[in-house]
Order: sequence, then structure tokens, then C-alpha cells
Amino acid sequence: MLEVKTVDKPDERRDFPRGHLEAVHLSGLDFAIGTFEPGWRWSESVASIAGTPNCRVHHTGFVVQGRMRLAMEDGAEAEIGPGDVFVCSPGHDAWVVGDEQVVVYDFAGTMANEYARPRE
Repeated sequence: MLEVKTVDKPDERRDFPRGHLEAVHLSGLDFAIGTFEPGWRWSESVASIAGTPNCRVHHTGFVVQGRMRLAMEDGAEAEIGPGDVFVCSPGHDAWVVGDEQVVVYDFAGTMANEYARPRE
């Protein structure tokens, strides 16, 4: 099998306040690029769409640009920035730090499938 797609022509785009997600869907991999503007915070921009008090999506990501703070339900926190590779379990809030747009590549697939998608 060989399958190739370009992020320049994503399969879908989901817009939410102060950001958006673009996803390409391949066999065995859903890849997403999340773009978050200054002032974006998950609990303010996405919670009402997702219908949950915090993000319930697992992330395996790479930060391309900007800085973001992650806060887990258990109180653990970390700040991520350009060049950082991270894994984040469901049950967290996140927000842009500073005045620079944040761009994150997410390889786990759950972001591309579930993130900012209304709960039924």
C-alpha cells in the first residue's frame, strides 16, 4: 500500500473561536495541524463545542511555532514550545502563552477524528 496526501489540501477543516484544525485522513493515520491564536484557551474556545469541561482527546504532538501551557486534571502542568514533542492524556486544559500564534502537528489520530467535533 502507498498513500500520499498533502496538508495543502486537507480533507477537512474545523473552525472554533481563535483557532482551527485541518486534518488529512489516511489508512492507519489521521494527521492534524492545529492553529491557535493569542487568547485561545481550550476551556473557553472549545469546551462548549465538545460538551466536556476539559479536553478528552489524547495528543501525540510536535510544536512548530509559539508556546502553549498544558494543565492536567491532577494538577501537573507543562509549557511546550517550538521543537517540543509531547504526549498528553485526556483530561486537560490548554492555552496560548504570549502573543504568537501556536501551530501544533498531532499524529495520534484522535485529534483529527474527535477534536472540536460536537458531541452527539
